[in-house]
Amino acid sequence: MSTRRDFIKTTATATAGFSILSSTTLFSKDKGTKVKLGIIGVGFRGQGHLELALNRADVEVVAICDVQQRMIDLSLSIIEKSKKTKPQIILDGPYGYKKLLDNKEIDAVIIATPWEWHTVMCVDAMNAKKYVGCEVITGMTVEECWELVHTSERTGMPLMMLENVCYRRDVMAVMNMVRQNVFGELIHLQGGYQHDLREVKFNDGKTDPGTGAEFGEKGFSEAQWRTLHSVNRNGELYPTHGIGPLAMMTNINRGNRFTQLVSYSSKARGLHNYVAKVGGENHPNSKINFKLGDVVTTMIRTANDETILLQHDTNLPRPYSLGFRVQGTNGLWMDVNKSIYIEGQSKDAHRWEDAKSWLEKYDHPLWRKYGNDAAGAGHGGMDWFVINAFIESVKLKTNTLQDVYDAVTWSAITPLSETSIQLGGQSVEFPDFTNGKWMYRKNEFALGDIY
Repeated sequence: MSTRRDFIKTTATATAGFSILSSTTLFSKDKGTKVKLGIIGVGFRGQGHLELALNRADVEVVAICDVQQRMIDLSLSIIEKSKKTKPQIILDGPYGYKKLLDNKEIDAVIIATPWEWHTVMCVDAMNAKKYVGCEVITGMTVEECWELVHTSERTGMPLMMLENVCYRRDVMAVMNMVRQNVFGELIHLQGGYQHDLREVKFNDGKTDPGTGAEFGEKGFSEAQWRTLHSVNRNGELYPTHGIGPLAMMTNINRGNRFTQLVSYSSKARGLHNYVAKVGGENHPNSKINFKLGDVVTTMIRTANDETILLQHDTNLPRPYSLGFRVQGTNGLWMDVNKSIYIEGQSKDAHRWEDAKSWLEKYDHPLWRKYGNDAAGAGHGGMDWFVINAFIESVKLKTNTLQDVYDAVTWSAITPLSETSIQLGGQSVEFPDFTNGKWMYRKNEFALGDIY
């Protein structure tokens, strides 16, 4: 009797019609093309993208936009040091970005604004016929995710969520190992966002880091907007760093898909304790009832019957870790202890082995080729790779390899987890944003010299 998995395998090589630009159909092979780029949001994250763009000979930054003079001034300093032509400066309130999109000269935009602005800005940019590279996340609700898909399909304009961890060197080496069947058939994977962000969520921009207790209107940088999500929401608020690489390893939207999700949340204590510690028990923010549980655990099931566990942990004291675990029938890799075990190949049975030599052996070809170019770029070089992938797609007029279906699938984990928690940990169905195309698409991410 034919199983669902057999059907998926036998149909995965079939072709299907796509209204978004194909990732393999090139309208132009002119690698000398210079991309005309606009950047919406030049806070600290946007400034990182700005600097990378200015360092490229194949990019001209045509316009930048922000709502704060301070961030514009910092960006102008970066531009001056680059000795590149000064772009159009737009400082005209929250909807000033529409002036940037009106610029017919611009081929592509990078969006690095607070989360709640991402969907409307992405939609407006695609309607303006711009390639879109958007910081995580792209949609805050399932409805917003569908709007992004429908807009991209209708306009034919690609949307790439700039999830950089897919390009982390050790992660790409492990992906290389997965593709070479080192772990055997994949069974279970883990990841997450485990990062003490208390000093980010409470920062007034005046006192020393670790001593401020302000956010919102009195906050600085991310504390102006990010902390409000912890006040009002309870769910897996930042899934993409963990799920992006794991989704690529399990061929999500390309022969496999997420089918079900369930989430649980712990009690919320960390942010209150932090405010009380740095601001005192009488500080007004110590009276706030933060909804976000300190540790949110989410389990996802796939059509191919793998399980994926995600954990969101940003409000308690802890070292940074994305908590990766990739486990198959032959063994597993874990990034927390930087170890690996492969049955029959590891030196000692039932004992961890340092993963360093394995990661060097299976170092991804893209890192071997472009590692020197990425040296010095943000987050250990992976920022260079994700921007490079976006710019190359624009130059060649192809779809981005992290595409709109990935952007919304990874983003939708947040609202789905909120629903599951509100329902007391009930399992919820995962939408198929590809409308069945996942059965026919191939996984070309980071294959050969495809960026």
